[in-house]
Amino acid sequence: MNTNTIIRETENGLFPASKVMLDLKDLKKIYPTPKGDYVVLENLNLQIMKEEFVTIIGHSGCGKTTMLSMIAGLNEISGGNIAVLGKYIKGPGPDRGVIFQSPSLMPWMTSLQNVLLGVKQVFPHATKAQRNDIAKYYLQKVGLEDAFYKKASELSQGMQQRVGIARAFAIKPKVLLLDEPFGMLDSLTRGELQDILIEIWNKEKITAVMITHDVDEAIFLADRVVMMTSGPKAKIGDILNIDFKRPRTRKSVLEHIDYYTYRKHLIDFLEH
Repeated sequence: MNTNTIIRETENGLFPASKVMLDLKDLKKIYPTPKGDYVVLENLNLQIMKEEFVTIIGHSGCGKTTMLSMIAGLNEISGGNIAVLGKYIKGPGPDRGVIFQSPSLMPWMTSLQNVLLGVKQVFPHATKAQRNDIAKYYLQKVGLEDAFYKKASELSQGMQQRVGIARAFAIKPKVLLLDEPFGMLDSLTRGELQDILIEIWNKEKITAVMITHDVDEAIFLADRVVMMTSGPKAKIGDILNIDFKRPRTRKSVLEHIDYYTYRKHLIDFLEH
């Protein structure tokens, strides 16, 4: 029997293996302490489909960022496994791009040089001109065509995060991981960058997993919102399908008959 036709059952339903981009199976994270093991995550199962946008919400300390950093390969797995397209991860890799809350740019480098750092690693056989074209294309996409040669230290926080978004998309990852990328920005800049992110994502069609504390952001961006139980021993508590058509506008989402039903569902979960 072809393994691609096997249907695996997880907490979030049934998906054909051929459609699964990211598979978290019986995931566990333990930190040893003087008073014994502290179990952050336990028996966490989640499948994320190809080209799906998933947002993850839950209270502070529930292990959201721990889970994301394990997917990124930056945090050791204590138990279970994580697979991208059926292959177990063994550390960081260019198949997973990460956008952090703070963009972690090299402050003495220009926007272009910061994006090229990743592009050079992922496209080592491309010509210098080809690599420059890739980096400039994504910087233009995030609205920084006038800031190619500005040092990161000269940019506002919102502009730095734009560079971070451009850098993540430019390495052409299979999975884009976002750890509250707009959490430190004012609401106007936040809205602008949500629109930019979703516009590029719609075009690139890559799998995205994003942590957020913002219920409205979670609904606006996602195909599914994953709710995590409070830690310790956090796992998937509930999953909400967001059945809004794409591409979406903020206005159409806010006016949709189901919007407040979704919102109430998420808030009720967080308040219990």
